[in-house]
Amino acid sequence: MERGKMAEAESLETAAEHERILREIESTDTACIGPTLRSVYDGEEHGRFMEKLETRIRNHDREIEKMCNFHYQGFVDSITELLKVRGEAQKLKNQVTDTNRKLQHEGKELVIAMEELKQCRLQQRNISATVDKLMLCLPVLEMYSKLRDQMKTKRHYPALKTLEHLEHTYLPQVSHYRFCKVMVDNIPKLREEIKDVSMSDLKDFLESIRKHSDKIGETAMKQAQQQRNLDNIVLQQPRIGSKRKSKKDAYTIFDTEIESTSPKSEQDSGILDVEDEEDDEEVPGAQDLVDFSPVYRCLHIYSVLGARETFENYYRKQRRKQARLVLQPPSNMHETLDGYRKYFNQIVGFFVVEDHILHTTQGLVNRAYIDELWEMALSKTIAALRTHSSYCSDPNLVLDLKNLIVLFADTLQVYGFPVNQLFDMLLEIRDQYSETLLKKWAGIFRNILDSDNYSPIPVTSEEMYKKVVGQFPFQDIELEKQPFPKKFPFSEFVPKVYNQIKEFIYACLKFSEDLHLSSTEVDDMIRKSTNLLLTRTLSNSLQNVIKRKNIGLTELVQIIINTTHLEKSCKYLEEFITNITNVLPETVHTTKLYGTTTFKDARHAAEEEIYTNLNQKIDQFLQLADYDWMTGDLGNKASDYLVDLIAFLRSTFAVFTHLPGKVAQTACMSACKHLATSLMQLLLEAEVRQLTLGALQQFNLDVRECEQFARSGPVPGFQEDTLQLAFIDLRQSWNTMNTAAMSIHVQVLMWINVFISLG
Repeated sequence: MERGKMAEAESLETAAEHERILREIESTDTACIGPTLRSVYDGEEHGRFMEKLETRIRNHDREIEKMCNFHYQGFVDSITELLKVRGEAQKLKNQVTDTNRKLQHEGKELVIAMEELKQCRLQQRNISATVDKLMLCLPVLEMYSKLRDQMKTKRHYPALKTLEHLEHTYLPQVSHYRFCKVMVDNIPKLREEIKDVSMSDLKDFLESIRKHSDKIGETAMKQAQQQRNLDNIVLQQPRIGSKRKSKKDAYTIFDTEIESTSPKSEQDSGILDVEDEEDDEEVPGAQDLVDFSPVYRCLHIYSVLGARETFENYYRKQRRKQARLVLQPPSNMHETLDGYRKYFNQIVGFFVVEDHILHTTQGLVNRAYIDELWEMALSKTIAALRTHSSYCSDPNLVLDLKNLIVLFADTLQVYGFPVNQLFDMLLEIRDQYSETLLKKWAGIFRNILDSDNYSPIPVTSEEMYKKVVGQFPFQDIELEKQPFPKKFPFSEFVPKVYNQIKEFIYACLKFSEDLHLSSTEVDDMIRKSTNLLLTRTLSNSLQNVIKRKNIGLTELVQIIINTTHLEKSCKYLEEFITNITNVLPETVHTTKLYGTTTFKDARHAAEEEIYTNLNQKIDQFLQLADYDWMTGDLGNKASDYLVDLIAFLRSTFAVFTHLPGKVAQTACMSACKHLATSLMQLLLEAEVRQLTLGALQQFNLDVRECEQFARSGPVPGFQEDTLQLAFIDLRQSWNTMNTAAMSIHVQVLMWINVFISLG
């Protein structure tokens, strides 16, 4: 039962489902009937559904048949009408076909034009899109082209700026294009290329600077020389104006140029060509000779690239190497002044460049670095100058070197470098200069003394007299009153030596100029050098002349006269030094001239030489003495040799009239004493064992001749019988011998008489 009820319930549900499906089929669009039919086939009662579907179809067919039967006449009428319409429709079709054919024929060109228009519109759209894209890409390409042009023209810093704009502004907008990727990949390479090229320019700049340092230094030293000349003019007259720029103004102008041209300066690195300026034209600034743009560009580039420290280290390292090369003097530098000048020019050029870099860059070099280089340069320069200047034997070269060193120091001092050690070294060179002057003047004095005739200077006119007096300070009222021709008491070497001493003083003064010494220091230096000239150089020259073997008594007498006048002229030399240094001799610590001592020593040496020479002459005459101590003849005149000797002494002492009285008296007394001593030695010789009265008589005549010469006063100024005292010992000895001889003679006569009486 229950099973039957369950089967019946399922049958009712299936029938209801089939009914629903049929209603969906009738009401649903044919395009969507597939899912409905699938639900039938998914079930197991599709056979029963087919039966229901067939039943439903038959029901619809009966309804259709009923409707057709009801409307059959209308249907027939409609078919009849439709047949009529078909004929008309055929005509219409033919017309439409014909019209279409005509339309197709007529519209063919239009279709072609439309196709062309379509293509044009497509192209236009594509072009518009392309233009839009190109407008987006064009700035990138323009910037890249600009970058390449800047690279080609070596405008590295602008190229770096362009590269930054390209990388950060333009490329991100078109980053999806392939060419942009290529550009992005090239950017690091371009940076390295800019970095390498700028470094190459810097190396070229450093090489150019090294080669042209002497030109830069020469210009800087010319500037310093011009400034010194200008300062000297300003000291003499009020300042009217100057076209020269101060160092600060030069930096200001140069900094302005840097701001406008650097780091965008497009100039090539190197030294600008500058024509040699005339002395009366303004010398260009040393910095104006140099194009520093490669340094500024490279510095900015490395700063932008974050490698500033690398650049600074490289620059300093290279400049230190160049400094060592610059400070290495050539081996033959001491031979010419040009060698020193080129050496100084290179050093000045180096430090002018570094000083300019210090003031126009921020941190590329600092004061500590500059001071370190300068300390090294100062020590090496001073060592080189000490070594090479020691080879200089020409005082003119030493003086020129001193002036060059002063200019070198003044030039560097303008740029703020301490130069006190250079001036200290100049004081050392001053001693060497003094030595070279002394050697030079030794030759000058030697030539003057060798070429002198040692005769009083004759003058025949007032003009000649004034000329000599103008050369040597001499005043003699009696000589002035004498008529022409007349003679000065001294020979030519007196005014010549005096003038050469003044020239020596001038030469010493030249070295002291521009050394920043006080008047007292200059005066002390000149006096010390002049003392060396007098006490060593001139004294040695006079001593050499006095000690010459062929020197005569006349020359010795003239030397004594000359040195006497030179001694008197020392006060005029003192006044001369005072006038040029403005330091009074009475000033404390003022060095005195030792000329008086020098000329006194020379005069004493000449006097001693006169005494020695006279004695030698006397000895020469005495060598002619030939006494026959056993002669029996009683002579009646003095020996010939002694007569000649006395004549020689008379003529010699006659020349001594211009000598100081004591000198002539001493010479005469010395000669007489030597003559007396020599005669005494002849009388007391060991070989003389026997004497005759005749020999004693002859010797007595000779002694009398000597005593007569002494009484005649050959040299004025002796008191009575003073000169005869030189022969008193000789006279006493003769008297003793004569008395003894007479006693022996008497005794002999007595014995003879005894013998006769005994015989």
